[in-house]
Amino acid sequence: MTPLSTRMRPSGLDEFFGQQHFLSEGSLLYNSIKNKTFESAIFFGPSGTGKTTLARIIVREMGAEFHELNASTCGTKELKEVLEEAKVKAFGLQKANVYLYVDEFHRWNKLQQDSLLQAIEEGTVRFIGSTTENPYFSVNNAILSRVRAIYEFKRLGPEDIKNIIRSALANTERGLGVRGLSIDDDALEMIADRSGGDARVALDTLGFVADNMSGKLITLEMVGEAMQRQTTFYDRSEDKYNLLSALQKSIRGSDPDAAVHYLARLIQADADVLTVGRRLMVIASEDIGMAYPQAISIVTSCVQASQMVGFPEARIMLSEAAILLAASPKSNSCICAIDDALADLKMRKIDDVPDTLKDSHYAGASALGRGCDYKYPHAFGGYVKQQYLPDSLHKAGTVYYHPTDHGNEAAFAKNLKALDGKDRERK
Repeated sequence: MTPLSTRMRPSGLDEFFGQQHFLSEGSLLYNSIKNKTFESAIFFGPSGTGKTTLARIIVREMGAEFHELNASTCGTKELKEVLEEAKVKAFGLQKANVYLYVDEFHRWNKLQQDSLLQAIEEGTVRFIGSTTENPYFSVNNAILSRVRAIYEFKRLGPEDIKNIIRSALANTERGLGVRGLSIDDDALEMIADRSGGDARVALDTLGFVADNMSGKLITLEMVGEAMQRQTTFYDRSEDKYNLLSALQKSIRGSDPDAAVHYLARLIQADADVLTVGRRLMVIASEDIGMAYPQAISIVTSCVQASQMVGFPEARIMLSEAAILLAASPKSNSCICAIDDALADLKMRKIDDVPDTLKDSHYAGASALGRGCDYKYPHAFGGYVKQQYLPDSLHKAGTVYYHPTDHGNEAAFAKNLKALDGKDRERK
């Protein structure tokens, strides 16, 4: 039986979810497809994010001939056969555009990749390559220089996955619409969270449940069984947010015991590493910040290490991060500073960048007074007093950063006081 993920492959741009950072309606890529001016590209990113699907949609929209190869199973022989056929069609009577899509392009060695160079350069084929590896490391520079664009595909967000699931449940031609199935919110949330941004995983999980369930409602328990995961974290949707909130507030309150307790509850409820890790990294800057600037680096390393080893060992790194944050001196000066600055941009009339700070590395800059009176601090022993804020903020005596006297921040505050010759307002 054909997997649901295969049946539900989008057939047009209107069915394609995700990658809005380069494929939103009206974007250059979107318009190039609709205007039939798309030429060649390399797609890279994780599996299940739509690389192959988008390549097929592009060629369908272009109305061109399409050849698809997989570099893990095809070699130079198959490539040459395709290129010979394409040459006849491109330069013969047909004058037809031929698109060649090579999946897992990074698996070809340098010689195999170089076999494409002449064909791309002469226009024998329009080339689309996809790879899960960074093309700047895995693809020859000669190929990169002949490809117009490189697009990075990101893991699909939870809302994208939810929309894909809803679409599959509603689609009566290729999906599950004829069965009249529905899914409860917690089950939908679990698939969205646990699929790792991979639409294929999400759809095939849904398909497995649908093919083996009795009744019409897909429940959290069914999804948990299909994905071999505990369902506690999703049973009551507010609980996970309560636990994450309690974790942050315990760390903010410098209580390592409570922090470890709530971390343990999150782990027992089967919270994934990224859900917990993201919150810990936010805490490192929001609640510790300049009082211990190294905290963000250490916590990020702990989260990355926990992703590499996975559970159960990941609990150790996450515990280290939580305890470190709880035991660290606290300062929220970073979040307060940026929020105040953003609020001013919305509420106040802000003058232009001072002329002394404007770019002066072009002919005619001095005639405009750009950068003329700028004093290079290093030429004055590392510091010289001059105006940096726009005039309106400077005249108002605006201060965004209010250092505390906690931890390392006390030293930064002392340094600023010595430089300014004045004591900055303290909390």
